[in-house]
Amino acid sequence: MEISEFTEFIPGLPNDLGLECLTRLPHSSHRVAIRVCHQWQRLFQSDEFYNHRKKTGHTRKLACLVQAHDQPKHEDEKKPTGSVSPSYGITVFDSVDMSWNRVEPVPDYPLGLPLFCQVASSEGKLVLIGGWDPVSYEPMTTVFVYDFRSGRWRKGRDMPQKRSFFAIGSDQGRVYVAGGHDENKNATNTSWIYDPRKDEWVGLDPMTMERDECEGVVVGDELWVVSGYGTERQGMFEGSAEVLNFGSGQWRRVDGVWETGRCPRSCVENVKNRKVRRWDELDYRVRVGVNGVMVGSRALVTGSEYQGAPHGFYLVGMEEGQNRKLIGISVPSGFSGFVQSGCCIEI
Repeated sequence: MEISEFTEFIPGLPNDLGLECLTRLPHSSHRVAIRVCHQWQRLFQSDEFYNHRKKTGHTRKLACLVQAHDQPKHEDEKKPTGSVSPSYGITVFDSVDMSWNRVEPVPDYPLGLPLFCQVASSEGKLVLIGGWDPVSYEPMTTVFVYDFRSGRWRKGRDMPQKRSFFAIGSDQGRVYVAGGHDENKNATNTSWIYDPRKDEWVGLDPMTMERDECEGVVVGDELWVVSGYGTERQGMFEGSAEVLNFGSGQWRRVDGVWETGRCPRSCVENVKNRKVRRWDELDYRVRVGVNGVMVGSRALVTGSEYQGAPHGFYLVGMEEGQNRKLIGISVPSGFSGFVQSGCCIEI
């Protein structure tokens, strides 16, 4: 479908002017706009319109967080005698207008996402992969894709293998997963690409070693899979990383980029001069349970000063020359829970 196929976006206005008006409409208004007429619905939900908005600079980068929240309580339930075990949902934070919102629950899991699931972005869509069943704790291969344009989830093709605590990253609409461990807790060195457009998985060459509990970060045209450990070296985190070049599909090993013995999960910020930067090095207030998500030239960083301390939320400028000072932000009620993981999505 081409945008040129549409006729008279706004009655009385030339098509190019009508398209310009709709292109500038903020994304928060799109759910209302698609109800105006069938033509607007088709336009707003099309890949062509998304690409047009992105090309003309009218998309916005948001932080999508896998965040803990309390289970909904029913009147016939007894009051808990202790603390309430959190379930997880998707929170969306807009650093421009400082708004916080929830994404509708995955239909298959209305009371909470799979535990330890991973998320990545793909051309205005959120891809949720794997995790543990929140009731049985069994590792899962499920894939769900949320389209912000339609406001709906769809089920994707399952992962080829069960795996947990793997590295994840995305580039050019495709999602990459590597490492982790299988249902028997055997570490793996395998890697795959998931293409949401084709809804298919394609295998990549294996990494040079098994990497359980590794962390993924995209740097330019590469995926860095940081640290991890092999099956026979449980908890003995490596100081090396494996680097995948998106163009060639080839891996290379880089030694001495991480502190040996330290878990990298959610701590990896970026890679500079062959050294990995850590979010928990920014400030003493985010030493524990830290997580960071880049949103344009800034990052949303969450964490605590010590175990059991209140969870703080901060913005920090990440451009060269900025002092990288954490600025605390207020969070509305219901959005102060622990952030397990997250990604940036452009919508």
